[in-house]
Amino acid sequence: MAELGASLGLLLLVVLLSELARRTARRLLAEKRGYAVYALETISTLQLCFCTHELKLLGEVARVEPQIGLTLTYLITVVHVLTFRGAICNPSGALEQVYRRTLSRTGAAARIGCQFLAAVLARLLVPHIWALGLSDLHLRHKLLGFQCISPIHATLAQAAAVELCCAFAVQSAVSHLHRVGEKYRVHLIAAVITTLVYAGGSVTGAVFNPALAFSTQFACSGNTFMEYSFVYWLGPVLGKTH
Repeated sequence: MAELGASLGLLLLVVLLSELARRTARRLLAEKRGYAVYALETISTLQLCFCTHELKLLGEVARVEPQIGLTLTYLITVVHVLTFRGAICNPSGALEQVYRRTLSRTGAAARIGCQFLAAVLARLLVPHIWALGLSDLHLRHKLLGFQCISPIHATLAQAAAVELCCAFAVQSAVSHLHRVGEKYRVHLIAAVITTLVYAGGSVTGAVFNPALAFSTQFACSGNTFMEYSFVYWLGPVLGKTH
């Protein structure tokens, strides 16, 4: 329980610092809206990656009960949806907007660049935060060399299909819920994502976000870069642009 409490505290701190950074960026870049958009994209994706790294640690190393993990997934998804405010935080989503001609190719490329920049930063910084030993969980993970094992437990084709289906389900839900009031839509989207994590988590980890996968999965042993790319990049992109 102490380990869970420490992780919850870290998640809260990440969200608060990210929100402070967003407000600061909006204020400082008020006259340069284009730069503000990219700053918010980077900050929000960084928040997403940091929080997912910690949730992944709770699930794989702390072995929290599934119902606790799913509850945390639901709650943090609600927080993300409420705080991102226009940030896409998903390369597949940016490409989908290009496909539907609601975002220019240049704008999408810049946003995707920000997303992967945030993914790399989170991947580099998270081990240093864990190394501080804020909990026994973090200390154990440090002693293990911060190692992780590939979450893919199926053939590559099956795994890619799972990521494709998850991305398609989220896109379909978002498209059909746009007329629902925001206070209800947020919870419905979080419920859909949590359900998909429950359904596909044991097969691929149910990431359905290329940048997030690059941050949380690509460093894990068990598969090659090309295999991870096939599952976590091609699958979600096809699912979003279907």
